[in-house]
Amino acid sequence: MATLIVIPARYASTRFLGKALAPLRGATGQKKTLIHRSWDAAQAVRGVDRVVVATDDDRIRDEAEGFGAEVVMTSQTCENGTERCAEALTALGEDFDVIVNLQGDAPLTPPWFVEELVAALKTHPAAEVATPVLRCDGRALSGFLEDRKAGRVGGTTAVFGAEGHALYFSKEVIPYTQGNGWSDHDQTPVFHHVGVYAYRPSALAAYPLWSAGPLEQLEGLEQLRFLEREKPIQCVEVDARSRQFWELNNPEDVPRIESILQELGVE
Repeated sequence: MATLIVIPARYASTRFLGKALAPLRGATGQKKTLIHRSWDAAQAVRGVDRVVVATDDDRIRDEAEGFGAEVVMTSQTCENGTERCAEALTALGEDFDVIVNLQGDAPLTPPWFVEELVAALKTHPAAEVATPVLRCDGRALSGFLEDRKAGRVGGTTAVFGAEGHALYFSKEVIPYTQGNGWSDHDQTPVFHHVGVYAYRPSALAAYPLWSAGPLEQLEGLEQLRFLEREKPIQCVEVDARSRQFWELNNPEDVPRIESILQELGVE
């Protein structure tokens, strides 16, 4: 299956202006921008035919081209990363069997998350969209709950049915859990939605033609547009293999991500 990874990135992030260019210090003290580290994460994925950065900002384009990335310029009217991926695919004018949206704020995404996502589309021929979910351990859940107490939007959580079809995604911690009595390494009933999507071309082409529904607008979660149109999303449970995963949503996330980079020994 011919596979394209698109890394959508914009400068005008609502919660963290210019976060794509935020420097992140690695284990050796070297600083790389968020978009650079996201590019590195994409390059580690096996079986990918092409990787591009999709942006509407000259500053991000210049940074990405400076470290050797291929860049596709997209319009400022894209409402989210999925729309930007759709526009980038049209601009490239090539055929791919699978398009992966590796969001530009998730530099800690392990390569096997994406590999297993693409494999899931192979084994589920009826699925048009797939996304990974990661069972939270006690440490990750504590981080989610601390963010909500502080009024910060942390990671997104997901609930899904017996066959893996998504029921809902939320920036609240769902399902509701009474208290937080889990130790750091305990497995909890909460699943972290990892900000990666794999689409078949038909699903990606249809998405920009639909208007955003009330749930997408309330939550600010692009994937809810598929659910509001009653298009199933296949949730693929992945194994973190003891690695911590976190997205850069707020300035407060920078030290947390830098700490994980240093734990992993990432330069």
